[in-house]
Amino acid sequence: MPSVLVVDDSPMDRHLAVSLLRKSPGFTVFEAVDGRDGLAKIELHLPELVVTDMMMPNMNGLELVSEIKENYPLLPVILMTSLGSEEIAVQALQKGASSYVPKRALAGELLEIVERVLSASREVRGRARLVSRLSRYEYAFTLENDLDLVCAIASYLREESIRLRVCSNPECLRLGVAVEEALLNAFYHGNLELSSELREQDHQLYHDAASKRATEEPYRDRKIYVAVKITPTQAMYTVRDEGPGFDPASLPDPTDPANLDRPCGRGMLLMRTFMDNVIYNDKGNEVTLFKERDGDSGEMSSENAP
Repeated sequence: MPSVLVVDDSPMDRHLAVSLLRKSPGFTVFEAVDGRDGLAKIELHLPELVVTDMMMPNMNGLELVSEIKENYPLLPVILMTSLGSEEIAVQALQKGASSYVPKRALAGELLEIVERVLSASREVRGRARLVSRLSRYEYAFTLENDLDLVCAIASYLREESIRLRVCSNPECLRLGVAVEEALLNAFYHGNLELSSELREQDHQLYHDAASKRATEEPYRDRKIYVAVKITPTQAMYTVRDEGPGFDPASLPDPTDPANLDRPCGRGMLLMRTFMDNVIYNDKGNEVTLFKERDGDSGEMSSENAP
């Protein structure tokens, strides 16, 4: 049976919202008199949804939304807005609130919006439970040697890692940086055969050379191959180009402080720092990045969410 918490310091407005929700026989409704009381009631009752006023003493709606998103990221929040609270309501929506309903329209819209948000929330929770039972997920791309495609797939892989709960969101951002470096290396150094030393000497000349080679044979016809395999314990990202390859051992040590400001080896440093393991093939035109999964990936397991 769905449970809803209504938070409002106005007894009249709170009573109206509670009465409207209780018209649905399937709802259990709890009440709180302000944001601090709301957090206490969330801890006590673990509702499936929160409906909150914006302007309240002790803790307003924006502060309440921030606390909920920090500690209960899967708990949806609906705002009740009134004249004078529009600006704070917009901030609350930006912070993660799911929807809003003007107080003047509560009678006609509150129940419908609550049911709609609850339905969407169940889908999200169900997907999270499904992902937690993922046994293996594999896919592959073959890309033209196009920088726009390289940037697009880097963004896609980062978002997929978050969606599939490969690791915590901050770690997924770092994972995305590492994979992007591997892709850029395949584009510039692998298929276009450009040296980081040129970039170190003349940044503009380096990018001019890249633009020119991207239109010339054989560079323009080369491909980038991307393969992803995700299991319950590990994520693997393999990037291969069609260039001549190189010897990774020939790079200067990127962890040496003397080399930190040099472009040469920067990608290698980020890949090795952000991933658990980095392995090149014998030719040096294929790299596989490994990220171990700790079993508690994501901000919160759906099993522990309210």
